[in-house]
Amino acid sequence: MNSQTGRALSLHAAAKRLQIPERTLRYRASRGSIPGAFKQGKLWKFPLVALMAARLASPGGVIAPEFSLTDSSGATVSLAGYKGKVVVLNFWATWCHGCRTEIPWLAEFAIEYQSQGLAVIGVAMDEDGWKTVKPFLRKTPVNYPVVLDTAQVARRYGGVEAMPLTYLIDRQVGLLGYMLAWWTKAFWKRRSAHCYDARVSIVLRPRNI
Repeated sequence: MNSQTGRALSLHAAAKRLQIPERTLRYRASRGSIPGAFKQGKLWKFPLVALMAARLASPGGVIAPEFSLTDSSGATVSLAGYKGKVVVLNFWATWCHGCRTEIPWLAEFAIEYQSQGLAVIGVAMDEDGWKTVKPFLRKTPVNYPVVLDTAQVARRYGGVEAMPLTYLIDRQVGLLGYMLAWWTKAFWKRRSAHCYDARVSIVLRPRNI
């Protein structure tokens, strides 16, 4: 298994979980429509988080799991309070190099799209909690809420086995996609900026009613 993808399922197990034919899943993977899927020899492998993204193609999409967590000031942050906004939900940790790299970018992103209804929420995954996270935030201030995960939220989102992991949630709290950044810094900067800018521009566009 590619150590950078976290736990991955076989084609048979993934198709069973998604309740679709194996040939359909194989075709979608070969067309690149399931980001994160990779080949190990001749066999396709599917990280659990990739399977959640794959479900986005089903009618009705996927509803983002609700959560209510506490930020560094003790205030409660819940997803329900962001209905009507486009939410960038970022799972990160202070020891994660990729996470530290993208924090300034997410901060800029929050400012750039704020007037269009975008909100960023950081979910810290450090095992020793605020003991490590608060000193980090004092040295690296961010302009968006940072909450501490209780492990329950991570499980609701399919498990966080590689970081940074970022979900994009639409105005009706439906999951639109994710970015699992295990690539090099140069590739991450090029690919993440392109994917997020393209997707968010579409999501933030006024809906026709």
